[in-house]
Parts: sequence; structure tokens; C-alpha cells
Amino acid sequence: MNWPKTAWLLLLAFLGVFAEAAVEWPRPWWGVQVNVLPPLMVYAAASTDLASLALLALLGGLWSDALSANALGASVAPLLVLGLVTERWRDLVLRELPYAQFILGSGASALAPLLTLLILLSVGQHPLLGWGSLGQWVATSLIGGALTPICFRLLGRLEAWFTYQPMRESPFRPDRQLKRGRS
Repeated sequence: MNWPKTAWLLLLAFLGVFAEAAVEWPRPWWGVQVNVLPPLMVYAAASTDLASLALLALLGGLWSDALSANALGASVAPLLVLGLVTERWRDLVLRELPYAQFILGSGASALAPLLTLLILLSVGQHPLLGWGSLGQWVATSLIGGALTPICFRLLGRLEAWFTYQPMRESPFRPDRQLKRGRS
């Protein structure tokens, strides 16, 4: 497990979930609450191992549910499913390209609320749904898609700043002997 990368992921997830609950300014403008967990799950699935992915899904989902009206743990399974599906196909995805990151982030941000809604309906809760929910769902998907390349860039920079970069090998072997003089 890459502990620095996992620590940055968890710190950003915690701060993002806290900002969702504490900051009011994006809700009146866009009509939706910005959710940073699906873009972070896409990054974790594309860049880390399964342990970091599961830890982010568990802690991020619990933090999100603790500060929302969801049943505790309702967001954990959708985040984990999204992360595992993305991780399963990460070798086929062009994860370095911003448009691919946008598509993955939009898809994850669209599926996470649907899976959470399915769980909430299956446990007997009755969330408020209407035609306005469709517009909010589309806005959440697009905002999540736009946040995903930002997450990739930010976490890539943090990793470059705070981790050791691998040293390049010299093309010359140190045990090589140079012959000097005329042959």
C-alpha cells in the first residue's frame, strides 16, 4: 500500500465531505450539492491498490452518510462497486487523458446516486423524488466529471512533491573498464 497517496486521498475525501456539508455557495447557483467522492474513487481505482480503494470507499462513505440524511453505510457499497468496476478495467482506459477522466468521472458521479437511491429504497426510506431530481442528477454528473481531471492533476502534483521519484539508471555500467591508448 502506498501510504502517502492513501493519506492524501483520505485527507481530500474528509475535507471534501466536510465542505459539502459546511459550504453553502454552490447549492444556490447550481441547484445541487457537489460530491467529491466519485471523482476520488475514479482516481483511486486508476492509481492505487485495492486496499486503498476499499479504505476510501469505507471511510468516505461513512463520513458522507454521517453528515447527510442517508442511512449510515448507504454510500459505502455504491462507492466500492464503482471503484472495483473502474479498477477492473483500468488497463483498458486511457487514464492519462483529461477527456477519459471526464467520462469516467461523469459516469461514476451518475451511478453513485442511483445505486445509493436503490439502497435507500430497499431499506424502506422514502427520499424526495420528482422531475427536478433528474436535472439535479445531470448537473451532479457533469460537475463530478469536471472535478475528476482536477483530482488527477492535484493528486499527481502532491505525489510528485512529497514522494521520492525513481532514480534513472545510467546507460553506463559502473563495473565497466575503459581501455585507453592505442590498440
